[in-house]
Amino acid sequence: MEYILLLADKVRNTLILGESHFREFKSALEGRPDNKKPRTIKSICADIAEGLVSFANADGGAILIGVEDDGTITGIPHPENEIQIMLNSTHTHVYKDHQLPLNNANKLVLDDKIILYFSVNKGTSMIYQISDGRCVRRRDKSTIPASVDQIQFERQEIKSREYDSQFIDGAIVTDLDVRLLQGIADQYIKGLSIERYLQQIGLAEYAQNGLRLKRAALLLFATDIDRWHPRSQVRFLKVKGNTLEAGEKYNVISDDIVKGNILELVIKSWEHLRSMLAYKTQFGINAQFEQKYIYPEDAVREALLNAIAHRDYSITNAIEVFIFDDRMEIKNPGALLSTLTIQNLNSLEGSHESRNSLIARVLRENNLMRELGEGMKRIFSLMQEQELAKPELYSNGLWFRVTLSNKTIFTAKQLGYLQQFDKYNLTKNQKQIILLGLDDKEISSNDIFKALNISNTETEKFTQEVTVLRNYGVLEELMTSQKAYNLAKKLKKNKKDIPRYKVKTF
Repeated sequence: MEYILLLADKVRNTLILGESHFREFKSALEGRPDNKKPRTIKSICADIAEGLVSFANADGGAILIGVEDDGTITGIPHPENEIQIMLNSTHTHVYKDHQLPLNNANKLVLDDKIILYFSVNKGTSMIYQISDGRCVRRRDKSTIPASVDQIQFERQEIKSREYDSQFIDGAIVTDLDVRLLQGIADQYIKGLSIERYLQQIGLAEYAQNGLRLKRAALLLFATDIDRWHPRSQVRFLKVKGNTLEAGEKYNVISDDIVKGNILELVIKSWEHLRSMLAYKTQFGINAQFEQKYIYPEDAVREALLNAIAHRDYSITNAIEVFIFDDRMEIKNPGALLSTLTIQNLNSLEGSHESRNSLIARVLRENNLMRELGEGMKRIFSLMQEQELAKPELYSNGLWFRVTLSNKTIFTAKQLGYLQQFDKYNLTKNQKQIILLGLDDKEISSNDIFKALNISNTETEKFTQEVTVLRNYGVLEELMTSQKAYNLAKKLKKNKKDIPRYKVKTF
């Protein structure tokens, strides 16, 4: 019995952890600090329904009523009949015939104050709506509007979405890496036992016959992963050339497999891949030759981690990483979810959907993953910073692939032109400005704003980059600001469209 996580303990732990993508606190009071009064039943019931629907349409979560944003318990001063109405809002304020995947809808007394605790699982068989027909979804610490079509489930996804949350008969705590788990539990909340941690994070539940583990617990922490999943692996294939051949022309130089539970795989697979990344030698900032990876380390690691976290574990294939001479392909089992599109990801909107919500939650809360939806944005940003081609994304009915190219974003002509300025060790932004002068073209201020991808009101960044180039002597001023103003007035143009600069070549 000592290992059972009581509901009151779970709620107190939730208060310690604070609001997040998985937790929300709502006060039952309103008004000025010195004149608080009970909120209306209508508004509280709306909050409960909206919060639970948003969690069910995302990755699951909990909402506490009678608690302030900072975790302070202020309680519910309403009479018992109104509290019962709040508890019933999970039915009355949710769209007709939509039965939420509820775990809890309980009244508790903590610190002599009444609060309500609701928790809900991630929905896997339908999209949930509030009674007025609105559809909402949780994103980080906010509840945002969403369309049913946007998060519509396809039947073939249900199995993969449920896979990590299924209970596994016969699995016990000693099947897990107990030492690792205890360290993680202590880091989560000091003194929390393994059994209570597993229940708190949603990886286990206590039943009549003892603690029941979910598949995610085994995928994350199993000591013998082969017993629970035959392909918790990353396969690395080093290819000679830019095309994978077959038969007598088969050109795979090395074919290695790294396996382990997910926590092990995150570390081991990155160590293995990092050792395979080629170096390039370049002239550094300190006027010394430096060795750097052809690909940005963090971009590669992020792509690998995304594959491990978001692959379809119901498919018993390994993640595959192909390293060609001109590119790297990271291919994971499972198509892109129907709620996402390649266009969403390419537009860097921060779109996200966790196929494996429990796995993603553990990785995120242990700082192994960034904010949900930020990984792809970071990959694109890092590739751009290193002046490499934009990543290519592809998905079919069986797998999803990220391709990272080691080709520069500049053409051969542009590279030849930029070579004249190598001694200045120009930044990417400065190179973009210099390229405006290709073919002896005269440059306007608006040309520079566009090259920097900033608004023409962001003058600080403009001035910073232009000043550096003028100090180097590579950007010459053709006319003063006043002359440009006079000419623009005469031509009835915007002053910023008047060519004022020219690149000095050598």
